[in-house]
Amino acid sequence: MLKRPHYIAVGVVVLLALLVLNLPGRATARLKLTIGSLFLPLFGLTSGAQQLTGKAGDALLSRGELARQNETLRRENEQLRLQAVQAEAMARENDRLRKLFQWEQQSRWKPRLKLAHVILRDPANWWRTVQIDLGSRDGLRTNLTVLTTEGLVGRVHSVGFTRSQVVLVGDPNCKVAALVENENRDTGVIGNAGPLETSLVELGFLSRNSALKPGQNVATSGLGGVFPPGIHIGKVVDSRLVAYGLVTEARVKLAVNLGALEEVWVLLP
Repeated sequence: MLKRPHYIAVGVVVLLALLVLNLPGRATARLKLTIGSLFLPLFGLTSGAQQLTGKAGDALLSRGELARQNETLRRENEQLRLQAVQAEAMARENDRLRKLFQWEQQSRWKPRLKLAHVILRDPANWWRTVQIDLGSRDGLRTNLTVLTTEGLVGRVHSVGFTRSQVVLVGDPNCKVAALVENENRDTGVIGNAGPLETSLVELGFLSRNSALKPGQNVATSGLGGVFPPGIHIGKVVDSRLVAYGLVTEARVKLAVNLGALEEVWVLLP
């Protein structure tokens, strides 16, 4: 059963309804406009929320697309980097081969030079010997000179039909008669390489009055009967008197990196 306040509220509502129904058309329109303006901000807030939700969805889709594009660009970048590395390696290879053949054209031994590739190295004698892809069928024989554009490498030690073994400068089996390009034209013999620094070899049997200085060039003298004269060997590093001051011994830095041989020239007879 309704209480008295409830009856009053119902009466007020009925009265307001009757007043609204009996108002003139212009007053009714104004009243609707006023009521609508009260609820308009709520409608605007709802619409703004819907738009914000739509924009957030678009943003999420854009980030996913951006991630895919970034992955595509990363892969393309890796491919371009790999291609650049390969192109640089090919350029170095072409430059190296060009220098080889340019040197051949300018060499005084041009008609007698034959290019060989290093095909095998013994890990136990890495700094002592290499095998090349030329043999007796190519006209090779023992004791032929082997060199590069930088200088002397060694000599042919043994020959097979399709390959040969080359003993390198610094090996005890590869003695080289050498000449120091100084005022005295000091001569000696290139012997063993150092036990730790294999690019340094001994130059012995020098006169005690030798005028050696660091940086002087050392070349083959041609006196040993194996290597022709004038092939660059390296540079003097230092020297000292040995055997109670009777002779001079020097160390020579080899011009050729014997640990990185790829192609060599064989000087045919």
